[in-house]
Amino acid sequence: MGTVLTLSTDTPLVAVPGRPLQPTQQRRKAGVRASSVLFYTVMTAISLIYLIPLIWMVLSSFKTQNEIFDSPWSLPHSIDLSILGEAWQRGGLGTYVANSIMVTTASVVGILLFGSMAAFALSRLNFRLRGFFLVFLALGLLLPVQAYFVAQSTMLDRLRINDTRWALIIPYIGLGLSLAVYLLKAYIDTLPRELFESARMDGCGDLRMYFVLVFPLIRPGLATVAVFSILGAWNEFLLATLYIQSDEYKTIPVGLVAFTGKYSTDYPLLFAALSIITIPMVAIYVIFHRQVINGITEGTLR
Repeated sequence: MGTVLTLSTDTPLVAVPGRPLQPTQQRRKAGVRASSVLFYTVMTAISLIYLIPLIWMVLSSFKTQNEIFDSPWSLPHSIDLSILGEAWQRGGLGTYVANSIMVTTASVVGILLFGSMAAFALSRLNFRLRGFFLVFLALGLLLPVQAYFVAQSTMLDRLRINDTRWALIIPYIGLGLSLAVYLLKAYIDTLPRELFESARMDGCGDLRMYFVLVFPLIRPGLATVAVFSILGAWNEFLLATLYIQSDEYKTIPVGLVAFTGKYSTDYPLLFAALSIITIPMVAIYVIFHRQVINGITEGTLR
């Protein structure tokens, strides 16, 4: 006795081995394949838009000034890595790199610590003005940095920390907190409430609960915030130009201005310096891009 198979409209069509596909199945399979091809084509094109200028910059650092203008799209005649050392020495990149590392490290640590604490409090603690603080933090995502230049500069002058590394660390922490709090709060919101109730029954206070329970569980979210914060602090130019005047405290983006003159610019050295500074940041993102994606998606799709 034969078996009668019925297919509902909600059940996906699956090819049966040894049986040819129906016309509807063939159209669906062709549509999926076409969508995949279109998706990867668009993504490849977008990737090339960002990748080609980076490759061009690195290759141009090995050309002469005349070659850059006469044949900008040609390959360099030779690869002389000494140009990188010359750019490092003539531009004084050692001081700028050290300042950028110190400022970026301090800023990221502050963002992760204060941002995760605030996210834990706004997610799991009930207190008055909780909604006000959420709206207040949202303003940090909406308002441009130019909106509070005057107030920020006045505060730094009164604290007498202008033209120091703290003049960058404190604003960077403030700029990064809004995004950090909202990302980490969304992640903490997905954690089971029973975990916190059990910890409370075991006698955990708020501070101990944060360090013992919350901090280890939100590591993917912390990795995401850390990558965004590192890239933002490392490449920031506007505040570093306004608040730092001494060469001993300048960071990399401001220090690169030394390669440009009033009437001429040494482009090979400039591109070599940019390559030294840019490639490590690209490598960091390539290495940790999975953690960034997982940290964003896990907080919303759990």
